[in-house]
Amino acid sequence: MDNTFTQNQHLVSVAAGEVNLEGNLVIPDGATGIVVFAHGSGSSRHSPRNRYVAGVLQQAGLGTLLIDLLTHEEEKIDLITGHLRFDIELLASRLVDTTDWLTQYPQTHHLQIGYFGASTGGGAALVAASKRPESVKAVVSRGGRPDLAGSALPDVQAPTLLIVGGYDTPVIGMNQDALEQLRIQKQLEIIPRASHLFEEPGTLAAVAQLASDWFTRYLTPESS
Repeated sequence: MDNTFTQNQHLVSVAAGEVNLEGNLVIPDGATGIVVFAHGSGSSRHSPRNRYVAGVLQQAGLGTLLIDLLTHEEEKIDLITGHLRFDIELLASRLVDTTDWLTQYPQTHHLQIGYFGASTGGGAALVAASKRPESVKAVVSRGGRPDLAGSALPDVQAPTLLIVGGYDTPVIGMNQDALEQLRIQKQLEIIPRASHLFEEPGTLAAVAQLASDWFTRYLTPESS
């Protein structure tokens, strides 16, 4: 399932407050946009699902940055307590720091920025997008918790696509409620016969294609 391009991939370290975050950066030739992956509940930049989606985006000519929003030490704590993955303000602040880094990094400063959030990372992506409206041009949430963005939802200016599995009933309702609070270009896509992790045949490919179309549409200079 992992079709990520590896020849152009390199490890980067992003300063976020008092910690450094590790990420895998890929920039295809001629890229006009880059997508930052905000992982959720117990996931990391090594997630096969996110690596698969990243590979599809790279094939569409988009750069990707799969970054761990928690340090190794924090991940160990979170495996026990499970509370850091729900610390939306912490995750969002680190996404903001990552965004600022991208705007200054020589290889990425010219690229339009988008967020791909999964699970609680979906909420963090929307909060971060509301804090950097001049930089973040598109958001896609996969099985996300946009409801966790709370009062930040009406302030999001980036066109937002919410993708949910048809079997993921509680999360569908959360996404529908969040959709009503968004005041920008927005869309909710429900993938039939898909559960929360999109493990059913063909469902993750559908997510990746929807995300690719959305980012290709909005992460171009003409759409900004």
